[in-house]
Amino acid sequence: QLDYAVAQGVNFIDAAEMYPVPSRAETQGKTEEYIGEWLVKQQREQLIIASKIAGPNPKISWIRSENRKIDRVNIEQAVEDSLKRLQTDYIDLYQIHWPDRYVPLFGAPDYDPSQERDTVPIVEQLEVFADLITAGKIRYLGLSNETPWGVCEFSHLAKQLELPKVVSIQNAFNLTNRVFHTHIAEACRFHHLGLLAYSPLAFGMLTGKYINGIPENSRLALFQGFGQRYEKSNLAEAVKEYVAIANKHGISPAQMGLAFVRSRWFVASTIIGATTMEQLQENLSSVEVSLDDEILAEIDAVHAKYPNPTP
Repeated sequence: QLDYAVAQGVNFIDAAEMYPVPSRAETQGKTEEYIGEWLVKQQREQLIIASKIAGPNPKISWIRSENRKIDRVNIEQAVEDSLKRLQTDYIDLYQIHWPDRYVPLFGAPDYDPSQERDTVPIVEQLEVFADLITAGKIRYLGLSNETPWGVCEFSHLAKQLELPKVVSIQNAFNLTNRVFHTHIAEACRFHHLGLLAYSPLAFGMLTGKYINGIPENSRLALFQGFGQRYEKSNLAEAVKEYVAIANKHGISPAQMGLAFVRSRWFVASTIIGATTMEQLQENLSSVEVSLDDEILAEIDAVHAKYPNPTP
């Protein structure tokens, strides 16, 4: 799949130290290892390799240690471990997978001050990344699963103290989750961060394959309970209407969903994930699809009816 993707013009490959997901102790780091085995046979300078450091989360205590913070010790170890697995001497884009501080994550409800915890100062985090950039181990810094406050704080402190500027943000964005456009796009525009949109097909929901149940060997069948973020009461109705729009205009639901994400002014790249070659081919074919005003108006009508069922 990687060979095919690169042959089709893909040059950005995103990984993370905790991948694959769902994360398990016995598989943690395998994604980077597989990419590394492939990467050593490629022209490294023609590819943009991204990875991420995992933040605090007691559910994945096997990554480094139970005292996992975004501090100097953890950042330096995480980078060294990723470089070894990726079999490269530098990472083009290194991202904080989720903030060191408390924020509601992965569909969690509103901000709850009682959940706040001791956190590593953002300045300290930026200083470590500055040292790693100077050492040539990473080239650029990005955020992931961030909030408007986080974008602004990282950006202001970097500018004020002449520390590395964050250049990207990797957050979820798709037809059933347009929260980024409403709440974060403005901050990213004025601080010059591009969105690397993950989950552009809402965990596969927007392909329409789950409308009539859970297919055998699908992600929801293999990892029961993993897609709770997408098990919302009005999601099925929204998906049915989006699928109907795609069918009406002679494109696949996946092509329409990906083309919509790509059409947004704040999106720098769309992160796809495919289990089969057929899925990869369909996903990549979406670059040939442009959504006209009629389709976009129909999409917006569904969004007005079912706004953000999977935030």
